[in-house]
Amino acid sequence: MRNLRASWRLLRALLHLLCGIAIASSFSWLSRARRMRWVQWWSAGMLAALGIELRTEGRPRSGGVLLVANHVSWLDILAINAVQPARFVSKAEVRDWPVVGWLVRRGGTLFIERAQRRDALRVVHKMAKALGAGEVVAVFPEGTTTDGRKLLPFHANLLQAAVATGTPVQPVALRYSEAGHAVSRSAAYIDDMTLWQSLLAIVRAHRLTVQVDLLPSQASTGTDRRALANSTRAAIAHQLHEPGRPSQLMLTLPATAF
Repeated sequence: MRNLRASWRLLRALLHLLCGIAIASSFSWLSRARRMRWVQWWSAGMLAALGIELRTEGRPRSGGVLLVANHVSWLDILAINAVQPARFVSKAEVRDWPVVGWLVRRGGTLFIERAQRRDALRVVHKMAKALGAGEVVAVFPEGTTTDGRKLLPFHANLLQAAVATGTPVQPVALRYSEAGHAVSRSAAYIDDMTLWQSLLAIVRAHRLTVQVDLLPSQASTGTDRRALANSTRAAIAHQLHEPGRPSQLMLTLPATAF
């Protein structure tokens, strides 16, 4: 039964992926608003195809905003886009992923060469331009994924785009759970796991759920990127420790920035 369910989810995901390719092929002729609506619809549909239930709390902020989220999996992009479609900042390697790389490029993803510290300045300029134009941009300041049980320090460099443009920053807390596990073991995309291995773990999971909490936005005017990194991290940490939910998140030392 488990293998049958996984096969059915893989088939649905493949068909939805093909649908996404067809939609993305027309993006050149669509307005930004229409592209984002399609991204939101497709992302929600892909979560459903993979057997993932989406739950959300809070409301998206209108206008230009920088979303700052904790990072557990490549699923994070689908989950956030299903609630508040955005342009993401992603590591350059994703650009070369088969099919997926092409899709995220069509969605306006900004790629950063993490091995080149100076590349962050180029990306910050592109982010600032997008935010100034009223777009929604999303970043994962931890810089890498975790198993969902810990929150790494937030790097502050990319948050400079919000400070420079006076754009509000909205923290987003992501939590994955599944049957029998308050923190999902199947959703985490960590260590040397391949995309295929991650996909198989996800479609085999039982009652996998992603909780997307949009927290109150924070003003970037009159602050600096390091303070903003610390305050957004604290807000996410607090939400993941919210009373009434199992406290299984392990925090590291206070955030440092470069």
